[in-house]
Amino acid sequence: MAALKLCIVASEMMPFAKTGGLADVAGALSRQLAFLGHEVRAFVPFYRSIRENFKDVRGVDAVQGVPIAIGADRFEFSLLELDNGRKGPTVYFIDCPAMFSRASLYTEDPDEHRRFILFSRAVLESCQRLRYSPDIIHCNDWHTAFLPLYLKSVYAWDQLFARSRSVLTIHNIGYQGEFAAGQAADLGLGFSENRLQQSDLRAGIINPLKHGIVFADAVTTVSPTYAREICVTPLGMGMQDALSQRHDPIVGILNGVDYEEWDPRTDPHLEHHFHLADVRGKIRNKRRLIERSGLRFGDSVPLMSMVTRLAEQKGVDLLFDSLPPLLNARLFGLVVLGAGERRYREFFETLAAQFPGQVAFHRGYDEPLAHLIEAGSDMFLMPSRYEPCGLNQMYSLRYGTIPIVRKTGGLADSVQHFDPGSGAGTGVVFEHYDAPAVSWAINTALDWFADAPSWRKLMRNAMAQDFSWQHQIQQYDALYRRLT
Repeated sequence: MAALKLCIVASEMMPFAKTGGLADVAGALSRQLAFLGHEVRAFVPFYRSIRENFKDVRGVDAVQGVPIAIGADRFEFSLLELDNGRKGPTVYFIDCPAMFSRASLYTEDPDEHRRFILFSRAVLESCQRLRYSPDIIHCNDWHTAFLPLYLKSVYAWDQLFARSRSVLTIHNIGYQGEFAAGQAADLGLGFSENRLQQSDLRAGIINPLKHGIVFADAVTTVSPTYAREICVTPLGMGMQDALSQRHDPIVGILNGVDYEEWDPRTDPHLEHHFHLADVRGKIRNKRRLIERSGLRFGDSVPLMSMVTRLAEQKGVDLLFDSLPPLLNARLFGLVVLGAGERRYREFFETLAAQFPGQVAFHRGYDEPLAHLIEAGSDMFLMPSRYEPCGLNQMYSLRYGTIPIVRKTGGLADSVQHFDPGSGAGTGVVFEHYDAPAVSWAINTALDWFADAPSWRKLMRNAMAQDFSWQHQIQQYDALYRRLT
């Protein structure tokens, strides 16, 4: 079959810029599609952190100092390209210091919506100047969700895009990018402004994500279960009507794992490697993690961990009432790595102070430490209120770190509750969103850990799972070909 021209547009992408799973998926998807033989061009904002850490970029002569109006203001952007030796996808950066040279990828600045309006417009302006006619423009989350509308309005005149089709992937429907209706002129729609959602305008808002849902040629999300969950309340978060009114169903494709980055046999962040047939290296990583975290117990004590955004979505509220009594009643350790809301940060700081030598909290995000936590822990806790896909549970499985998850979204699609009798299953799965359910799940895992034959079987089951991109990439390929 003929190769397709694919344009991947994302607000973050590994290894250049990351705050969450979107970056992992955008980076891996771009690479895997290129390996499949497609012509892949990826676009990312040229953030300050990329400017500081990636020096091997060069300007693209055809796209320099391009003027672009956002509302009454005029900006200029240039296109930069990473010299990748022609291996994998071509990665372009939209360079507009006034918009993207800030202390963090995302801000709470009043012009946040304008930053990504400019980014989206700049992608299409760049394609025009490069004379690049993509078969598919694949957008991700609210930051690029106006692109499908632009293709059908402001840029509809250009035959360059006559055959281009748009895909919007929703990584987390809870983030929608709303801004005030009074700023509609920032979009530069002109006579096409009547294509904005009129009911929202009357309510005084503009919702980028909703426009992506309405105008994209296909909408996908990152797991089959989440695709069903977001079409109804409460997990639809106000988008369920727009989703249900589409003529085609939402496509749920479970995210893949990049095993070049996450494999205990080769992980460059680890001193000690291990594999399914020989897990001695896992014990050595556990000792290293215990030492680094300042914990005071031996490697025979079960060690549970979390690597998470400290947000309500992640179910941290359930731990307020469940973890302290469990830590008092049972002997196990806990290591947490995360950043986010102050109340959750203070909870884990207090917990570490109450249980010195038993609980450690690492504030922020640290990629090497995240790998050590996956490799050195016995259990990984994800009590999410909702979880579109989640990647850490799949990382954990490969590292023989047993996931303790709530039955929602991608967690439900990737972890099966273990049955010690039959020996089938890969983790602990609980259903109800409450503290007693979390307590039951942790106690269950601790009980299984105490039964060495059951735990060995559970670890073998977990490490044998395969969530590599080679399975999921075929589903994206089929979707793209159906659209074209």
